[in-house]
Amino acid sequence: MSEQQAERDQRVTPLELFFDLVFVFAFTQVTTVLSDDPTWSGLGHGLLILGVAWWAWAAYAWLTNTVDPDEGAVWGAMLVAMAAMFVAALAVPEAFGRHGVVFGVGFLIVNVMHLTLYALGARGDRDLLAAILRIAPLTLAGSALIVAAGFVHGALRPTLWLAALAVGLFGPLLGGISGWRVQPAHFIERHGLIVIIAIGESLLAIGLGARRTELDTGVIVAAVLGLVVVTSFWLAYFDFFPIRAQQLLTDRSGPQRVALARDVYTYVHLPMVAGIVLFAFAMKVTLAHVGRELDTIPALGLCGGPALYLFAYVALRLRVSRTLGGGRLVAAVACALLFPVAVVVPALVALALVAAVWVALHAYEIIWWREARAQARALRAPVSAS
Repeated sequence: MSEQQAERDQRVTPLELFFDLVFVFAFTQVTTVLSDDPTWSGLGHGLLILGVAWWAWAAYAWLTNTVDPDEGAVWGAMLVAMAAMFVAALAVPEAFGRHGVVFGVGFLIVNVMHLTLYALGARGDRDLLAAILRIAPLTLAGSALIVAAGFVHGALRPTLWLAALAVGLFGPLLGGISGWRVQPAHFIERHGLIVIIAIGESLLAIGLGARRTELDTGVIVAAVLGLVVVTSFWLAYFDFFPIRAQQLLTDRSGPQRVALARDVYTYVHLPMVAGIVLFAFAMKVTLAHVGRELDTIPALGLCGGPALYLFAYVALRLRVSRTLGGGRLVAAVACALLFPVAVVVPALVALALVAAVWVALHAYEIIWWREARAQARALRAPVSAS
């Protein structure tokens, strides 16, 4: 791979967007898992599936940041990986049941294709090839654990999934970052697009939930309040975070840039997406029971989903500036504290309280972050041109 190719700064391609839709389908399937089994066990299964799907997606985000997905061989191999992931996504509702092996084999193919493409793309780049070879045993071992989990039953199956996540997603933390590289503009755009597509899944959940019940005043109010929260997800992310993130990554180079991209995007974005998915599940239940109290797991999704999403920003700020901040930390805690309230008041009231927290947060940020947002936007043009 030439130096010019290594340093390219391309936009996200239509193939990458198409590829991402398969993963969003897998994320959507997680809400089916939660809806079919709204228990602590079902919640654990759903989060494990989401974590594994994110592991695969994040791996391809790094891949296409380095390798041009429009090249003939890469293009074809990504379609093969997409087909394998689509089959795995179809198996998600029974990934901890009768389709565990189907999911595992599909996931293994996805990861094998990823490693193969990365190794081919790294020809002529000794440092990058060495980095890929460092993670290859971890990726294959984690994938093998998912396949093995399909053949066992009981508590051993989620234990193997948890071990697979620890090995495949977090194991590379122990291998160092030498050899890796990241192009900020493409990387930031790719993650922003998966976030907004996941947010769109929440809108779909609201629409499906409303369709399955009588469209009375309570349901309409709940749908509008749900839209307020979903819009808040979008505003909290896209107001100026991508601009600031690109500034931070552009100002760094080498290992510092790679480490920041890994921590902020590969790891911190996972709880963001998890929070969105949990809220989407909770909205489906809320719209069906606007006048009744929510059960424990739907109530946890309604309050804990936004809390998790906001706590991700707290972690992000802690990573970047070593400070906790104020507004989003308070809002995250407030959402979490609404959980015991949400199980004793009507679902519509609980949703209104969550929406009120978001509105208060945005009011605070509009006032206190006015100058910071203006400065960030003023730097948008030179940063984009860098």
